Amino acid sequence: MRGATVGHVAAVLAGAGLAASCGGPQSALAPAGSDAATLSHLFYVLLAGAVVLWLAMNGLMLWVWRIDPRPMSPKRARLLIFAGGIVFPTCVLSALLVWGLSIMPDQRAPGEGLRVEVTGEQWWFRVHYWPEGATEPIRSANEIVLPVGARSEITLKADQVIHSFWLPSLAGKTDMIPGRVTRMSMEPTEPGEFRGQCAEFCGDSHAWMAFTAKTMTPEAFDAWLAAEAGPAAPPEGELAEAGRQAFLAQGCGGCHAIRGTPARGRVGPDLTHLASRLSLAAGALPMTEAALARWIANPAAVKPGAKMPAYDHLAPDTIRAMAAYLKGLE
Repeated sequence: MRGATVGHVAAVLAGAGLAASCGGPQSALAPAGSDAATLSHLFYVLLAGAVVLWLAMNGLMLWVWRIDPRPMSPKRARLLIFAGGIVFPTCVLSALLVWGLSIMPDQRAPGEGLRVEVTGEQWWFRVHYWPEGATEPIRSANEIVLPVGARSEITLKADQVIHSFWLPSLAGKTDMIPGRVTRMSMEPTEPGEFRGQCAEFCGDSHAWMAFTAKTMTPEAFDAWLAAEAGPAAPPEGELAEAGRQAFLAQGCGGCHAIRGTPARGRVGPDLTHLASRLSLAAGALPMTEAALARWIANPAAVKPGAKMPAYDHLAPDTIRAMAAYLKGLE
């Protein structure tokens, strides 16, 4: 008896620990958007339905095996199996299915002006903002910024392989398929910073293919978008200027764009406002000069399969100068 009591206490404590771990910046059970709140509600309702079915079925077995184990006529046994094993589960599951499908169309509701185009690359996210009426996108990478209180449309693409765009604190999960455009929309309800992740195995560095989502008040978002559309900040100091010259001399502008400079590449991420992002290399490293220098020297050592070539043949002072220049691009 004492062992059973200890077991119950341990189970309660384990359940409390699991419940406490459901929060954080990447949790479907800590919603910060109307779509995530709908999915969270759906989860709890389906969980309640599962509990009802479990209690009913196990209660029925307990009744016929332990509480009232007397012989049963074939007619009564068939009726019990039909009612308890077919009719009741079918009614409960059908009701849950109909209700669940009825609340899902809002997840694909059209946006209200802003459209964000996200393309899954290997292994990072290309991000283009298309404000209403824009003829050219505002280019960024590995970070999504959205206004609170407005529904923004997200169009999803993929370059080489299938990815899956998952931002559980704000919305659900949608596949990104080469040659197709899939759509979803999001309506954040509170400002904050949240983590997203590619949820479809896509190659060597799938686990390192993350992104950050920032949600802002409409006023803050408008100011951010205007700044994001502007050119890069000029280098400050001799070290950063030397880094800019090295960046251009090494041909980095053939793959990367930095608005306001001769670098206009479209192969890799746009670096115009690189240092304003919260992380480097799609969540693999913090946004620091030391991390930038490490990435420049040997990207594949951080992110297996990264297509960016290593620059470890350069002098450490040159790499440090390039890192200083990139860290100033806010």
